[in-house]
Amino acid sequence: MSNFMDRFGEIFSMLMSPIWNHPDRMQKLSRFLMRCFTVMLVVGVLVWLSQRPVFALKQIQIEPVAGQTLKHINRPIVKQQVLETVQGNFFSVRLEDVKRGFESMPWVRHANVRRVWPNSLVVSIEEQKPFGTWGGRDSHTLINNHGEVFAGRVSEVGDDTVLVDFYGPEDSGKEVMSLYEKANNWFKPWGAEVTSLALTERYAWHVKLSNGMKVEFGRDEESSDKNLTEERVARLFKYWPQVQEKWANRIDAVDLRYANGFAVHLASASLKKNEVDGKKSEQKQ
Repeated sequence: MSNFMDRFGEIFSMLMSPIWNHPDRMQKLSRFLMRCFTVMLVVGVLVWLSQRPVFALKQIQIEPVAGQTLKHINRPIVKQQVLETVQGNFFSVRLEDVKRGFESMPWVRHANVRRVWPNSLVVSIEEQKPFGTWGGRDSHTLINNHGEVFAGRVSEVGDDTVLVDFYGPEDSGKEVMSLYEKANNWFKPWGAEVTSLALTERYAWHVKLSNGMKVEFGRDEESSDKNLTEERVARLFKYWPQVQEKWANRIDAVDLRYANGFAVHLASASLKKNEVDGKKSEQKQ
């Protein structure tokens, strides 16, 4: 017990003795304080430099991604809008905020932002490529070939771009585009392309082809048998020569919603009905 008390007394005396009585401790403390002072000095200098006017953002350069030209983006207007909302200078500006600002603008699909010393930003923009209308020609909404819907007007699209008309529930753009690709491949042997595709709220869908024919598919894509629609299209192609031989070019619609066959609608039938209705109305007068 006496040995323990003696040892404890030595440790206590060492801890309570002035630090200047221990040269090795003094050296370690001085080195530590010097390092702290150096770090604080460097940080202070950097903060002071970062606030100098030379580092205030003065220029935003906008460029297209490789392989693109910017057709729908007005560079001066876009730059001015972004400069008005950007906060910070060359060092403090948040590039992610600038990126989001650009991508919130019409016709901008993606933006990549990088710093250029000492006071500039370079923004590489991927512009939207319109593939079709969404919700009608007057909806001011377009869709790209990725199935992404964006704000845009038909009048802003060049005459050299043929737009497909798409309709569908909210957030169904990617599914609608997938159906379009399937249908377009199915009717290539006819030399026809899909010019319009509509998906209803109940996910029944139909297309209109470049030859003027409408094709109803129903809701087969939601069934457990994912090959059901392909089988019905194959059946249509199998018997189509016989249908054409009988009715030639009088067919304006095909309904594939039947389990064991399909129905055709003849354009001439509707014309004859209209003629009959017209004659009846004349007789009544």
